[in-house]
Amino acid sequence: MEYIKGRGAQLNTKNRFEKTELVLEHFEGIDELPDMGQKTQVFLEYPKSMLNRTDSPDLPFVYSLNPYQGCEHGCVYCYARNVHQYWGFSAGLDFEQKIIAKPDAAKVLRKQFQNKNYLPESTTLSGNTDCYQPLERKMKITRSLLEVFYEFRHPVGLITKNSLILRDIDILSEMAKLNLVHVMVSITSLDEKLRLQMEPRTATAKNRLQVVKTLNEAGVPTGVMTAPIIPGLNSEEIPNLVQACADHGALAVGYTILRLNGSVSEIFKDWLYKSFPDAADKIWHQVENCHGGQVNDSRFGTRMRGEGKIAESIKQLFRLSVKRFMEGRKFPEFDYTKFRRVSESGQLVLSF
Repeated sequence: MEYIKGRGAQLNTKNRFEKTELVLEHFEGIDELPDMGQKTQVFLEYPKSMLNRTDSPDLPFVYSLNPYQGCEHGCVYCYARNVHQYWGFSAGLDFEQKIIAKPDAAKVLRKQFQNKNYLPESTTLSGNTDCYQPLERKMKITRSLLEVFYEFRHPVGLITKNSLILRDIDILSEMAKLNLVHVMVSITSLDEKLRLQMEPRTATAKNRLQVVKTLNEAGVPTGVMTAPIIPGLNSEEIPNLVQACADHGALAVGYTILRLNGSVSEIFKDWLYKSFPDAADKIWHQVENCHGGQVNDSRFGTRMRGEGKIAESIKQLFRLSVKRFMEGRKFPEFDYTKFRRVSESGQLVLSF
């Protein structure tokens, strides 16, 4: 099969929850091959809750909420691909071609905030897929959620790799005045060729850096996640990445090391050997070196940082880069004291 341009995954992996699967065999006897590069399909979902409590001690938030499931950005390494299997889809091409949208998300969130027993806690939008992926331009679900966060004066963190977030700079800047918002922009590489292969439908690194600059100049505290760091592929970029973040006003910078959980392992390996056949073995073995001989580690505390000599060298390079370019910068604290309950009629509820 030819390399599918504009998509990260190059195949549909088997869904571990499904007993049957669609496969392509003896293609000489098939008149029409399946269109693996098909257009994006949108499915609507109407959940009863938008706040997902996390039980992971190494995550900096209590709740996450996702206006979309699946992501058209198509990042080949995305850990969230596995979740798509719970919806009956593949973690491969389905993840970036079959997007589930939640049009009533803001309505549901409002109802949860109105609950007399609810108290504000650290919340991230999104925890799974990008809340500013291309579909957001049309559906504006993320925008409607931000309006609820602002109305209730509830702090929220956002992470994205799409410059579409600048559309909402008006509400973000108002929230920032009340210490209600932090933004992290994900930038994995400054190499545009690598970005196109690894994250085919995302904004360019240049545009993402401009987002960092624009938001900070508007008073919106913005940092960068240089994640994931892939040893042998983008790990040597760490100093240049951190310096670029600093030059564009980033207030914080973080990283994680690539881990390939579940079906993501097969998807990434297939992509790696197709995209970088000469270097694939070396890169794959370096990833294994960071996870005790495996490509995944589910242990809290080590799963995102790895261990071993290569992981330690990446850690030290990152720390030295931050000390050189970013020392003294930090986010302002969220202000949870401003949270207020608002009734359906728009009236403030004075008692908790």
